[in-house]
Amino acid sequence: MERPESELIRQSWRTVSRSPLEHGTVLFSRLFTLEPSLLPLFQYNGRQFSSPEDCLSSPEFLDHIRKVMLVIETAATHAEDLSSLEEYLAGLGRKHRAVGVRLSSFSTVGESLLYMLERCLGPDFTPATRDAWSQLYGAVVQAMSRGWDEE
Repeated sequence: MERPESELIRQSWRTVSRSPLEHGTVLFSRLFTLEPSLLPLFQYNGRQFSSPEDCLSSPEFLDHIRKVMLVIETAATHAEDLSSLEEYLAGLGRKHRAVGVRLSSFSTVGESLLYMLERCLGPDFTPATRDAWSQLYGAVVQAMSRGWDEE
């Protein structure tokens, strides 16, 4: 990724990172609205959530949100050298495949990420910023997808 795009990502992430849990909750709330079939994949101690709200308020799921936001932050800070994260991201892909996540669901996650960024950044979410994040997310998913390719 080129330097100008990386800078847009880092600048916008600084705003998001002031309250990652709040913005991560927006991301997952949007994800469950767009793809409700993902909700049953989240179970803790064998307990299924009765609703997205039930899930989004559980301490275990809030911990998952924190982890996801850390992954996004790691990708944002390594935007110019994502190849250094290839193995880590492929491992993350394997973990998601193991719990039943379909690779196709990651396009919905991408839509939810852009939605959250737009809500968080308002007018600072310019077309150039949107394109930079789309490019970064595409590269992250490509690296994670190796976890589905390996047997």
